[in-house]
Amino acid sequence: MSTEPFAAVDVIRAKRDGGRLADEQIDWVIDAYTRGVVAEEQMSALAMAIFLRGMDASETARWTGAMIDSGDRLALKVARPTVDKHSTGGVGDKITLPLAPLVAACGAAVPQLSGRGLGHTGGTLDKLESIPGWRAELSTEDISRQLDEVGAVVCAATDGLAPADRKLYALRDVTSTVESVPLIASSIMSKKIAEGAAGLVLDVKVGSGAFMKTREQARELAAAMVEIGAAHGVRTTALLTDMGTPLGRAVGNAVEVAEAVEVLRGEGPADVVALTLALAREMLDLAGLTEADPAEALASGRAYETWCRMIRAQGGDPDAELPRPRHVHVVEAGQTGILSTMDAYGVGVAAWRLGAGRERRGEPVQHAAGIRCLVKPGEHVEAGRPVFELHTDTPEAVPAALAALDGALSYSVDHPADGDATRDDAPAVGEGIVLEIVRS
Repeated sequence: MSTEPFAAVDVIRAKRDGGRLADEQIDWVIDAYTRGVVAEEQMSALAMAIFLRGMDASETARWTGAMIDSGDRLALKVARPTVDKHSTGGVGDKITLPLAPLVAACGAAVPQLSGRGLGHTGGTLDKLESIPGWRAELSTEDISRQLDEVGAVVCAATDGLAPADRKLYALRDVTSTVESVPLIASSIMSKKIAEGAAGLVLDVKVGSGAFMKTREQARELAAAMVEIGAAHGVRTTALLTDMGTPLGRAVGNAVEVAEAVEVLRGEGPADVVALTLALAREMLDLAGLTEADPAEALASGRAYETWCRMIRAQGGDPDAELPRPRHVHVVEAGQTGILSTMDAYGVGVAAWRLGAGRERRGEPVQHAAGIRCLVKPGEHVEAGRPVFELHTDTPEAVPAALAALDGALSYSVDHPADGDATRDDAPAVGEGIVLEIVRS
């Protein structure tokens, strides 16, 4: 006879029929699933019921809390104010690389526990592992020590953080329940809250290269995560940012590291610099460091110095040459005109097929693989001008990458006005890369 306080079938039925799950039911089902009492097929049915019926804000907050309680919380003992950042994933999204040392250079502690890529979106750890000697796996003691000494750490999450989410994430991936806003929000926030930072800035991507294709979807997800943060005592802000076009001019692993270093040296594409500064200002505001000037920290070289210290602290050599591809294929423009659009999804899939990403978890990636975008929307292009460089160690992957890029570019025959043909800037909130800001 079972001694469990609930039966999984009753919890599934309650949500299937549109009911609200009781706090005790949520606590039990997450704990029982983690222990193996609730079977995979039962949690699959519950995930689909949640996908179809949804959860209200209080249910989602409780679900998040139960996933946090399934494991450990990172007990950070740091003198500096702590603040973290999370991106929902995009193409060319190397922002964590310059952002963490930049915010640390301004006085905050940034415990950035990151992940690996899957599909067309890149993973921060995959990028950093292109640096010779750099290691992702750190103990809790290592993390606290590095935060004290350097102010920033980017590493893999420890196994003890939110183990229920690890199981449920894999299950959602094979049951077509990934797109559920309550399940996405609770998955992200359970890991981030368990990391222990007092403040959190979310970069919610919108567009073809993002998981949220429309601003309405992104706004719903952003609001849900901000509410969860508030319910758990973590000051949270979300920025909705454009992912219709790849971010910057590099997509892949080593090529993105190189571009991040350019930004840290006071150069780099304007859109990457603008988004890095926008997120840095929000993070510093949540950390109470409102007098800090991230633009000055970039210009002075202090952020780059912090980057070098952060890489060395994890065994890497910031001065080492990054991996070079064995094969480079140049794609030329098929016509003359103004480049109107560059589809982020197509570019992301092409980089993935070149070896920059993986199809299944655990597969290796090519650190030299990726794409350099030699032009960006708004620029005038002559027919025959190089528009992409495809980098790979496996030339046989090029045809599949070219197929993904088919139709990724569109041109306008209109002449550029007022010398704007080579603009690479980032307009203000509502006009450019930052679309909206959601605060609690």
